[in-house]
Amino acid sequence: MITVNSLSGGKTSSYIAANYKADYNVFSLVRTLDKNCLFPDHKIRQEISDKLGVEFIGTLEENAIIYTMLDLEQFIGSKIDWVTGKTFDEIIIRKDKKYLPNTTIRFCTTEMKLQPIFNWWRKNINKIVEMRIGFRANEQSRAKNMISKTNNNDNLEMKVIIGKRKGITKQNKWGTVEWQKPNFPLIKDNIYKDNVDQYWKDKPVRFAYMNNCVGCFHRTPVLLKHMSEKHPEKYQWFVDAEEDGYGARTFKNGMSYKQIRNSLTQVKLFDNDFNDCDSGYCGV
Repeated sequence: MITVNSLSGGKTSSYIAANYKADYNVFSLVRTLDKNCLFPDHKIRQEISDKLGVEFIGTLEENAIIYTMLDLEQFIGSKIDWVTGKTFDEIIIRKDKKYLPNTTIRFCTTEMKLQPIFNWWRKNINKIVEMRIGFRANEQSRAKNMISKTNNNDNLEMKVIIGKRKGITKQNKWGTVEWQKPNFPLIKDNIYKDNVDQYWKDKPVRFAYMNNCVGCFHRTPVLLKHMSEKHPEKYQWFVDAEEDGYGARTFKNGMSYKQIRNSLTQVKLFDNDFNDCDSGYCGV
């Protein structure tokens, strides 16, 4: 079976790429059209545009993740396939109405992570693959949750349009496609976060402070406040998204990102106040 390493830009999935050789390595990048989030290096911006096949202006993840993936490709000596879908700006507009993802409806994960990887798979492979997922030995509950979503063949399916229904409206007809068998090598080999951190200590790969979007709604208000200070221009995108015609809609229940940014002003926060549990995940 063809093997694929699913990469997020974090240390753990990068550890898999470095230690578990696969037929393919794939990384899905979150993009934005907001020029306030413009990636500063023009040459690298063009290089990433070439890799993606679409214009890369900037990302709502930390800029360091771009260097992570470029460094990692050199370090492992294998190609990394960069993919992307619609921008975050585009996915929150549906039929001229605006919607924000949240912990209950995480369509940002589907449209900017899962769907681009599925589209890449369908174009380049189009048969069931073993997908390596970066869950560590202490994250067996996450693995069990993913396994619970597999079908009778132990494969994950993707909902896709398979045609049009008969009738005047000709609505889309939906079906499912089997495409990946999830595998968790770090759980099998008893690899913990300490093992991963130790491995990368002397390696020439630069990592972001935290991967995933700067304003990820899985993060605690305290961490979001911290990120608003570390990356104000990216955090502002999330503030604007809530305020630009959304009324009472917010990414987190009961508190806007503007309120979070303006709160906790008397508390001094430090990078070592946080760990992986605070950062959330995109669930790829």
